[in-house]
Amino acid sequence: MSHHHIICSNVSFSYEKNHEILHDISFSAGHDDAIGLIGANGVGKSTLLRILVGLEMGFTGEVSIGEIRLTKKTLPRIREKIGYVFQDSENQLFMPTVYEDIAFAPRNYGLDADQVEERVSHALNLIGINYLRDKQTYKMSGGEKKMAAIATILAMTPDVILMDEPTIALDPKNRRRLINILNSLDHIKIIASHDLDMVLETCNRVILMSEGKIIADGAARNILTDKDLLEANGLELPLCLQGESDISWHPGEPHGHIHL
Repeated sequence: MSHHHIICSNVSFSYEKNHEILHDISFSAGHDDAIGLIGANGVGKSTLLRILVGLEMGFTGEVSIGEIRLTKKTLPRIREKIGYVFQDSENQLFMPTVYEDIAFAPRNYGLDADQVEERVSHALNLIGINYLRDKQTYKMSGGEKKMAAIATILAMTPDVILMDEPTIALDPKNRRRLINILNSLDHIKIIASHDLDMVLETCNRVILMSEGKIIADGAARNILTDKDLLEANGLELPLCLQGESDISWHPGEPHGHIHL
């Protein structure tokens, strides 16, 4: 049995004929991987995440999640294994209250009332938003909606978590809370983001994309400290590293361990 939970082989995708969004994407991810998916706007990061969770099915190539090949017939099994946090939380929250939103998937999987309550309570406590339990979603701030959306995913107990720009709409306090949560989760994580400082703190691996292709795939430290590589692909060094000359840092450490 493969130790890779995600295998993406020679995947290409077009929304329109003769306008390829993704070209020959191949990578694999195992249980120790926290992957930052980075690149300039329009390089295909969000499209790749949508393919992995089965929201875009018109691709060529092959995708497998946990030994299951992704097809229309296997979508229900695939989605039991993957949690996907949308860039816009408005697209994820559709029930009247936070509790009902978080409970929706466990109920849909046929869990009994006690099991649903346990899943919801665990997710709320893990994210630290138990105070939002009965709040109406339309009355929440953007940051509160983002944290609630993440809780809906955790209630599914997925093997894989995909996130598209998770720090958008978060104030500094909630951004820090999210970073701490991500570092505490024992899941495969793929996080598409322009927030390279967050990627630096939460990911041990980075996949850099440009024009629908993978340009580099390696240790987060190596890629995120390569000024020439980043700038050649429309990015800059993480803000915390700009101007630093001697970097001694290891993935997963807080920025307090970066020595000058």
